[in-house]
Amino acid sequence: MTALIERLPAVGRADKLRPSMPPLPPSESNSQTQIQPRSLGGFWALIAVQFQGAFSDNALKWLVSFLVLDAAISKERRDLWFVLVVPLLFAVPFLLFSIPGGYLADRYSKRSVTLWTKVFELGVMGLATYALSSNRLEIAGIALFLACTQGAIFGPTKYGLLPELLPLAKLSWGNGLMELGTLLAAISAALAGAFLAQTFHGRQVWSGVIFLGLTLLGLLTSLGISKVPAADPARRFDWNVPAEFFHEIRRMRSDSTLWTAVAANTFFWFLGSLLLLNIVLYSTDVLRVDDAHSSYLLAALSLGIGIGSFVAGLASGRKIEPGMVLPGLGGILLMSALLSRPGISYPAVMAQLALLGLAGGFFVVPVNALIQQRPRPEEKGRAIAVANLLSFVGVALQPLAQYAMLRLGHPDPSRVFLIAAVMTLLMGMVLARMLPELWPRALDWTRLRPRATL
Repeated sequence: MTALIERLPAVGRADKLRPSMPPLPPSESNSQTQIQPRSLGGFWALIAVQFQGAFSDNALKWLVSFLVLDAAISKERRDLWFVLVVPLLFAVPFLLFSIPGGYLADRYSKRSVTLWTKVFELGVMGLATYALSSNRLEIAGIALFLACTQGAIFGPTKYGLLPELLPLAKLSWGNGLMELGTLLAAISAALAGAFLAQTFHGRQVWSGVIFLGLTLLGLLTSLGISKVPAADPARRFDWNVPAEFFHEIRRMRSDSTLWTAVAANTFFWFLGSLLLLNIVLYSTDVLRVDDAHSSYLLAALSLGIGIGSFVAGLASGRKIEPGMVLPGLGGILLMSALLSRPGISYPAVMAQLALLGLAGGFFVVPVNALIQQRPRPEEKGRAIAVANLLSFVGVALQPLAQYAMLRLGHPDPSRVFLIAAVMTLLMGMVLARMLPELWPRALDWTRLRPRATL
């Protein structure tokens, strides 16, 4: 998932930065003016590669999940795999390999890192093909872990590439497109996982062949990413990863804008993982609908986030717009509270989830853009890596809490929506306290603060 005032001068900006905002270091200003892409071809290649990677990882996750549900195993073992093991296999690699991914993104050309991660993905999908053809769920779990390891290493690179492939004036627009593409990939992957599980029942080797073909296509597409120089070729890897992590935390905390953006991003991913699983439980326990209708609700939320991200990118114009953060959070709060009411019809739930996702898109786009823009060029990879790691701390804690609640007796899903609304309210207060400038910026963006007139 996720002090949100831009430090770089925005093109065509009408208002001036307030005195409370820290000045832009000269080295960062110079680097931003020097990185000017010749065309958008490299950016579109990155978007395509990101879509393919997100689709393949999520489709493999859902396929393994459906194979677990279809396997002739006990209910206790099925719950262990479906609720705990598979989600952890998906999330833990981001905790372990985000920091090394940040090192690679700084030490080498991000284009080269992209190419080598796709080569690694080819080997992973080869292992997945073997596991699927021989019906070895434990090996398929290892393949899923390795696929997510590739995603964890690629994460700092893909987000670090955006400021190198796009001028600052298009950074919010680029983030909106990437979020939209990622969410569309996740939605289509969930549907594809169910399709592959049913269509190739008993002959899952063909699912592996499809994954291999998609990865090869992603590798060829990555050749279209523009060549960029290494940001910090002299950097050495610190094998004391915890020390590196806390050192980067201290560095980020010195920039209140960046640190607030990281906190907001972490909350976004935690809340998203909580709501996604709660929607499934809400569909089953409250709405009493089948799996297909449950997936439609998940798609409504995800598509809302994607469309909201795209619209937020367009609405930002030629600058990063932190004024969207608190209004977006307010929309999440309102829709979560409305979903906690009893007796809501299925169409109303779908509409409110779509609006919740729309608000989430407006919340996360400026947050992501600031995480990419604020650090110095030679520090972007490691800063984004730490932000990714922190966001997946929340994602990884969610299945542990969910499994514990499952064993102890899960609370009513409607009440979980209310809990989410309360947490959102508290988070809004925390963010406004961390960066008081957020509140007046929100009033300016929503035109709720009267403007001076002659």
